Amino acid sequence: MSIAVREAPRTRAEELRLQLADEIVRGAIPPGAALDEMELARRFHVSRTPVREAIRQLSASGLIEAKPHRAAVVTRLSEERLVSMFEAMGELEALCAGFSAERMTGAERRGFELVHEELRSLVQVGDPQRFHEVNEAFHAAIYAGAHNGYLAELTLSTRARVQPFRRAQFRTLGRLAQSHAEHDRVVVAILRGERERAVAAMRAHIMTVRETYEVYASSL
Repeated sequence: MSIAVREAPRTRAEELRLQLADEIVRGAIPPGAALDEMELARRFHVSRTPVREAIRQLSASGLIEAKPHRAAVVTRLSEERLVSMFEAMGELEALCAGFSAERMTGAERRGFELVHEELRSLVQVGDPQRFHEVNEAFHAAIYAGAHNGYLAELTLSTRARVQPFRRAQFRTLGRLAQSHAEHDRVVVAILRGERERAVAAMRAHIMTVRETYEVYASSL
């Protein structure tokens, strides 16, 4: 049974960031290319305001270098930087999963299970775009279940920087089913209240995401 998952609507700047990030990660916009605000505004039929915000967000991910009074330039993210980002992401998400195993309420657990089932149905139909969207809700449910607002802020902030690379790895053949299986280990541990197992399962999941992205990137 498919469960509809509602998410907050994206702003135009967020939509632009996702599209530009996808193009940069897959090499359609190569390193060294300049991002002209006026050209992007014309291309996407928007004002320069959401373009500026999208560029600011991309700069935070390390995908571009933005300097005052100059066009932003696409950068080549170093392997060391990417590994560091994923390591931090893994530890933050693992901490959230551990707290969720201890603190998630009954209602939150039921909602969490529904999101997990929605992802299962998306594996069956093979919809990577929708899987990525619902995957965001899956991880957000874990951050909320940790009942630590400051930790959730840190995790979401780091996730925004890593998101383009997490998103790209879903293009790898068989990744949806593999990701869901990894999620399943996290879900079981959280629902059983097994903190250490939840921590280990989430940390392993994020490291696999990084490894899968590296495989995808090497194929470009």
